[in-house]
Amino acid sequence: MEWGALAGTGIGALVGVGSTLLADRVRWRREDTDRARRERRDMYVTCLTKYRLAYEDMHAAAGAHRDAPSAERESAVRTAFRASGCDEVRETALICAPEAMSAVIEDVYASLRELLEAFAAGEPALGHTGVRGEPAAARAGRVGGPRGDAGAARPA
Repeated sequence: MEWGALAGTGIGALVGVGSTLLADRVRWRREDTDRARRERRDMYVTCLTKYRLAYEDMHAAAGAHRDAPSAERESAVRTAFRASGCDEVRETALICAPEAMSAVIEDVYASLRELLEAFAAGEPALGHTGVRGEPAAARAGRVGGPRGDAGAARPA
C-alpha cells in the first residue's frame, strides 16, 4: 500500500470538509444579517406607522371635539394617543434599535407628545402642519430616518 495516496486522500477530505464548513458559516452569517435587517426594517415601519396613526387619531379627535369643552377635547385627544399603541412600539424599538436610531425615535416621539399637548389645548388649527412648522416625520427623514442602519439611503 502506498502511503502517499492515502495521505493525499486524507488531506483532500480535510480540505473538502473545511471548505464546506467555511461556506456554510459565510452563508449563515449572510442570512443572519439579512434577517436582522428585515426585522429592523419591519420594526421601524411599525413604529412610524403607529406614530402616524397616533397623529391622525389625535387630529381627528381634536377636530371632532373642536367646539366641545376643553376637558372633553383633552380627554378625547389623550384617549386617541393611548389607544394608538405608539408607546408600546416605541419601547420595543428603543430596546432593539442602535443608539443613532434611538435618538431619532425619541425625537419623533417628543414631537408627537408636543402635538398631543397642542391638540388637547385646541391648537394648532386643523390645517397647521405641526408645532415646529413641519411634521415630525419630515424632520426624522431629514435626520437620516430608519434607513440609517437598515439599508442604503435614498437620494433626497
